[in-house]
Amino acid sequence: MRISESLRETALLCERYRVAGLSVGLVPTMGALHAGHLALLEEAREECERVVVSHFVNPTQFGRGEDLDAYPRSRAADIEACRRAGADLAYFAADDEIYPRGFQTWVTVESLTRPLCGATRPTHFRGVATVVTQLLHIVRPHKAYFGQKDYQQFRVIERLATDLHLGVDIRVVETVREPDGLAMSSRNAYLTKAERDVAPRIRRALLASRETILAGERRVDKILAVLNNTLRPGTELKIDYAEVRNAVTLEEFPGAKVVRDEGVLIAVAVNVGKARLIDNVVIGK
Repeated sequence: MRISESLRETALLCERYRVAGLSVGLVPTMGALHAGHLALLEEAREECERVVVSHFVNPTQFGRGEDLDAYPRSRAADIEACRRAGADLAYFAADDEIYPRGFQTWVTVESLTRPLCGATRPTHFRGVATVVTQLLHIVRPHKAYFGQKDYQQFRVIERLATDLHLGVDIRVVETVREPDGLAMSSRNAYLTKAERDVAPRIRRALLASRETILAGERRVDKILAVLNNTLRPGTELKIDYAEVRNAVTLEEFPGAKVVRDEGVLIAVAVNVGKARLIDNVVIGK
């Protein structure tokens, strides 16, 4: 496995793959790799002849007062994990190459970034869209892999890749979970034992809401009542948002009644101690 810290070297290596007629898969990460990232890498390994894993804690997707400085970093462990998983290239991007002095060009996706995480983190997806566009331009992969846990991110990147004619297939991979259902996340490391015991309520609430829809309920307020009652928010668990949306457009359903044929997204973001955790379930689409 090659390790690169250079944008130019990474681009040249990836161009050689393409010139040789090899399919290229990209797994963009912020490092601190866990089983969820490795599932993306495994999917890429199965579908592509060369796999590139990028590592970059992107400062522009963190808002003021968020956990940029505290975000887990584990370079040596990440390198070993990539090597064991069969990556061909690990790219550790440098801040001053991704955002050189005088940087002032941003990628903005409009309506998809406004609800859910975008409502309380208004600059987050501008940072995500900008850095992912750069990574897709540097690596020029045939496919790029993202986890379903970050469902809104997946839809945003899918949209920008289509709108900007980037020629890459954006793939979403099912969320990897702990045995008790908690979604794998680098931020799980922030949880105390007591907070870790509370966190699985997120998954239980999502499943209860899904079962309500599958049993025939269409009224959004009734579905949300199940979601919120199962979450049991309080001092241990504070809800940022808990919503039912169209799974493709992320818009609210007209008339406040879900249309299963269009796909239904049930999504939550909660604060548990120092950790902001997101998760979702999708019905249909």
